[in-house]
Amino acid sequence: MSPKPHISVNGHTHVLYQENALSQEELIKQSQAFYTYLKQRRSIREYADTPVPKEVIETLIKTAATAPSGAHKQPWTFCAVSNPELKTKIRAAAEAEEKESYESRMSERWKKDLEPLGTDMHKPFLEVAPWLIVVFKKVHDLGANGEKLNNYYVNESVGIACGMLITAIHNAGLVTLTHTPSPMNFLARLLNRPSNERAFLLLPVGYPKSPTYVPDIERKPLDEVAEFYE
Repeated sequence: MSPKPHISVNGHTHVLYQENALSQEELIKQSQAFYTYLKQRRSIREYADTPVPKEVIETLIKTAATAPSGAHKQPWTFCAVSNPELKTKIRAAAEAEEKESYESRMSERWKKDLEPLGTDMHKPFLEVAPWLIVVFKKVHDLGANGEKLNNYYVNESVGIACGMLITAIHNAGLVTLTHTPSPMNFLARLLNRPSNERAFLLLPVGYPKSPTYVPDIERKPLDEVAEFYE
């Protein structure tokens, strides 16, 4: 196999980008088809215990890890949990934090805003879903001798990766939910993560329970979320 065309930039190799050129008609058709498919995505709180192959989870994580990141530092770790005992511990710790939040941390206005979604302090999906993916951000990297190495735009980078992960989960025919029990320090403790990692997001992954009902809500129309300057 012949090497890819390349050049040197600041002493580093840059390879030729392989453009996926589409006509304007194809661009419009493809973007509309993807939007139509993606707008079917919903946050799901009721899961079947149907197994999901580990290979699928591995591919979803690899897809998320293609995300852009500050200085290409890739400041993320995806912890995939299927062990039933560990999921039970995660649920217990998450519900303890959620109980505290619902009873003393959250304002009445916040709880009122959540009413249409039907969410509460009980999180059975943390045990029922076949997989939990806990995303950790690396606030800095650790060198060979334990020294701190800078990461850049960590929250932005990990947030983008999470968006791509959610999209990949939907594309695989599975469902998920963005769960952020606050504070989430218990996740680093239960998963024995190093001191430079902080829990960012917890995603249950699996198939929806049958039947499952979701809130009858609408997304904001384009004219409420976008401004065009032409």
